[in-house]
Amino acid sequence: METRQDTTPPKGTGRKRAADSQPVQDIVRRVEEDIVFRVYHPRERLVEDELMQRFGAKRHIVRQALAELERDGLVMRKPNSGAQVRALTAKEATELYAVREILETSCVKLIALPVDARLLAPIEKIQREHAAAIKGNDVRAVFRANLAFHAAIFRLCGNDALIEAIADFARRTHPVRLTTLVTEQYLEQARSQHDEILQALLEGDRARLVALSARHLKPSREAYLRTIEHLNN
Repeated sequence: METRQDTTPPKGTGRKRAADSQPVQDIVRRVEEDIVFRVYHPRERLVEDELMQRFGAKRHIVRQALAELERDGLVMRKPNSGAQVRALTAKEATELYAVREILETSCVKLIALPVDARLLAPIEKIQREHAAAIKGNDVRAVFRANLAFHAAIFRLCGNDALIEAIADFARRTHPVRLTTLVTEQYLEQARSQHDEILQALLEGDRARLVALSARHLKPSREAYLRTIEHLNN
């Protein structure tokens, strides 16, 4: 059985909640990542006392973190039963990805093209880190680098409200991502598509950029829906 270990918080997710304390944000990010990697399974209870011990946090901090995870759609809280990891239905996953496609393709349509090579340089660095993590079979580093890569590209659109909406809906689909993060074929496909996205930005090929942005979302969604169908049969 996998043990619950602390993980480095992913960067570049676009979260902007200055009113929340750093301890709350640290717990949120680490639990988010553990949900992705099935350290916490769908419908598993998140026990306050266990979280307090794990993170060395007071109860009110843990409760604030659980409240934020609930707002992000990752956790459900019911009276007298506490918090549990949300299990997305096929309908919910399909609808969330439909919204993500609308938001993300709208975002890349706003980017001024072609993008100067100097602006792309830091994003290319993130992509090299992503490729190295795939080669090293470090799936948690792959996850963090992937978030950072897309967040850096979305920031090019200059619309902060849109960027934050994209980050919020991406978090809601965290439970969907495990299959594509542990499958070599999917990881290599993602790496290749990242390279194509960078090339489209550099060349100013908007039609290709929009098509790639939509196509890039499909593997995770389709793998999750196949998993649900298999479980229901």
